[in-house]
Amino acid sequence: MIHEVDEGLRRLLADSGLEASGIEVVFDAPTRDWAARRSAPTVCVFLYDIREDAARRGAGAGEVYDADGHLVARRSPPRWFDLTYLVTAWASRPQDEHRLLSQVLTCLVATDTLPARLLTGTLAELGLTVTLDTAGAAADVPAAADVWSALGGELKASLGVRVRAPLAGATTATAPPVTEGLVVRSTARREGGEPEPGRRLRYLETDDPGREGFAGPRERGAAPARRRRRGDRQP
Repeated sequence: MIHEVDEGLRRLLADSGLEASGIEVVFDAPTRDWAARRSAPTVCVFLYDIREDAARRGAGAGEVYDADGHLVARRSPPRWFDLTYLVTAWASRPQDEHRLLSQVLTCLVATDTLPARLLTGTLAELGLTVTLDTAGAAADVPAAADVWSALGGELKASLGVRVRAPLAGATTATAPPVTEGLVVRSTARREGGEPEPGRRLRYLETDDPGREGFAGPRERGAAPARRRRRGDRQP
């Protein structure tokens, strides 16, 4: 899921015009060594914190059906995580960096959720909303100054971006639907005799068990007339 969020952010920034302007979008850690090797205008989107939103943890399991409508698996509910990024702009002059960072800010604050067309993999399959919070208050994550100190670099202007995305639950395959009747085997109780072959109970006049298999409701014929017994009263 993490790499799918990365791809969604990359596509979002590319659509804002960065790609057409020749600006590279990377997800590297902006360390001192990395900054020294940089030679072109760059937007760095560095993921530095991942935390689960325990309040949104669900229970139960969902059902997965194939193209024919048969139940093929059960999936545990997704778990939600907050991914926090440090977004910085790198250029030859501070003025160019601020102009580039302003363009990124304009793009991100205008987007509360990642559009479905930008989602890939499990994020696209789940069809759930992936939200963005740009430059908002995040008291429960490390401060930008602490992040720069850990990276060994000098503090510079940056944007904090938090993405809340679902992690797909585990999928457990189910048994295939029942398509044949029950097999009953019996053994003759006689000396020296061989066991009789088993008998298979079949559902007559049923070629297609349907979506619910043989456990589903079926039409029944009319009940046979009850035999009149001696002593029954005449109507």
